Amino acid sequence: MLLGGILCVRSKRTRGYPRRCKPRTTLEGIEKKRKMEEKTVTVRNGMFETKLRTDGNGAPLLFLHGAGGLRGWDPFLVELAKHFTVYAPAHPGFETSTGIDQIDDMLDMVVYYNDLLDTLHLESVHVVGHSMGGMLGAELAALSPHRVRKLVLANAVGLWLDDHPIADFFAMTPEQLGMALWHDPNSDVARAMMAVPQDEKAQLEAYLIRMQHLSTAGKFLWPIPDKGLKKRLHRIQAPTLVLWGQSDGLAPVCYAQEFQKRISGSRVTIMPRCGHMPMYEDPTGFVHAVTGFLKG
Repeated sequence: MLLGGILCVRSKRTRGYPRRCKPRTTLEGIEKKRKMEEKTVTVRNGMFETKLRTDGNGAPLLFLHGAGGLRGWDPFLVELAKHFTVYAPAHPGFETSTGIDQIDDMLDMVVYYNDLLDTLHLESVHVVGHSMGGMLGAELAALSPHRVRKLVLANAVGLWLDDHPIADFFAMTPEQLGMALWHDPNSDVARAMMAVPQDEKAQLEAYLIRMQHLSTAGKFLWPIPDKGLKKRLHRIQAPTLVLWGQSDGLAPVCYAQEFQKRISGSRVTIMPRCGHMPMYEDPTGFVHAVTGFLKG
């Protein structure tokens, strides 16, 4: 599964990570204690049916996933829900969320997310966006500044530097994608999340999900993920943290400085020994950085 998510799907044979490659973090085992609610939310009189996962207490936090979607109620979301009421929707065109045929570009997505927040009776939220979700979060903060209290951009795409182009993940082999996404593609967590199902039926399902995600992501990221965001970043009023994995081979770390330069008053935190997937490679460090910023 995923890319900003990645574009592999883990085997159905296990819940969470396979035992032989289960990553050892301080968040290990916390999924067993979750009480996450999963539901379908109807938006705009049935034009959209949105799969939504939510849990927690405190200020509302909207998590916007990347081009590969979520694996479920991931450990970093469980931990964030200790401090915030976390809302983690699947974008239209991801998982079982419908309505992607009504969306042509990022402006349409911003309008949709305004409608979703209205449906949830949320006037304003903290926004944490990863990869493509960071691009969307930045657009939401720029075009609907009253909606966003504080903004976290984690390895966000949406800008383009000719000397440091974003890697074309649409054309990558799984091996190339693994090298681009992870600080250590041979780590337990990387192996677990990039694993290919052994069962033929599960392989077909994984392939179909991958194609669905690629098709949806292509609306916003192909041929390059520069859709004019740089002309709107100056409108962001929310305090902003730019959070980046130092070893990101997809969106190089120089993009963190580029976002900081274009968003007034923003700050940058670089996470060592992380690539494009810091919330999975170092979930404890990721949650600490996000929580410290949002509560500071």
